[in-house]
Amino acid sequence: MQTTNHILMIRPVSFGFNEETAQSNAFQVRNDEQNETVQQKAQIEFDGFVEVLRANGVDVTVVNDTQNPHTPDSIFPNNWVSFHNDGTVILYPMQAVNRRLERRTDILDQLNTHFDLKKTIDFSHFETESRFLEGTGSMVLDRDNKIAYACLSPRTDDKILNEFCKAAGYKKVAFISVDDQGKQIYHTNVMMCIGDKFAVVCFDSIPDPEEKENVLASLVNSGKEVIEISFEQMNKFAGNMLQVLGKNGESLLIMSEQAYKSLMQEQIAKLEQFSKLVYAPIYTIETNGGGSARCMMAEIHLPFKN
Repeated sequence: MQTTNHILMIRPVSFGFNEETAQSNAFQVRNDEQNETVQQKAQIEFDGFVEVLRANGVDVTVVNDTQNPHTPDSIFPNNWVSFHNDGTVILYPMQAVNRRLERRTDILDQLNTHFDLKKTIDFSHFETESRFLEGTGSMVLDRDNKIAYACLSPRTDDKILNEFCKAAGYKKVAFISVDDQGKQIYHTNVMMCIGDKFAVVCFDSIPDPEEKENVLASLVNSGKEVIEISFEQMNKFAGNMLQVLGKNGESLLIMSEQAYKSLMQEQIAKLEQFSKLVYAPIYTIETNGGGSARCMMAEIHLPFKN
């Protein structure tokens, strides 16, 4: 099933601008605020976001980050772990050394009290080869049709993408994606979102006509209505959305307030045919972290324990 009601989120305790990730993430913007101020604002935004999700019936498991080791990007757990319907947990290799510290077995142990974690596949050993695949940041998964969309970048390696597809039974659709300055986009989930019946894509970011046609054909052939966004909207994180389930199985499309405000009325009308649009202000997190609402949610597609 494409969507789930269960989400893992990591509450920040030392969030801030990460020097190690800034080299490959053009969405990060340094400001003059002190780290303490950034952390306080991020925590308020995080708590408000969780409150909005829970008010809409989403089951959110919140785990607090730890002061030590220092992990400024722990608020984005979908990069180090993914959970699958057959009980598989997959761990991923991370480019930034300080992000590798986010992989915590205690989080998996906590989830294992409610969910049935049957087996773990660990790709983190590829870090020794300087090869990386940062989870459902690097890949946008069409879980129903078993298709992994991935824009190749320093953080998204084709070799490991092939290993993921082999292990999880997916077909890959790989391509190059760039921003409006011609720089490679670091994560696929900032330029596209896959829902059960729709897809949001910034096609302007795929410069190769053949690759662009291949992505479009794959989406259309798998029954998705395609909603295109512009570079400007992508830069406001309109591609960084996630469809989840709320009360009584209601379809929700989660995004940031900035992303929602960037959408045109006709785009909103199209998306509302599929889901209720839910958003929250997370401007500090977006600016300093270079990620948005989707990055903050690791969806739990796991069976419950009997």
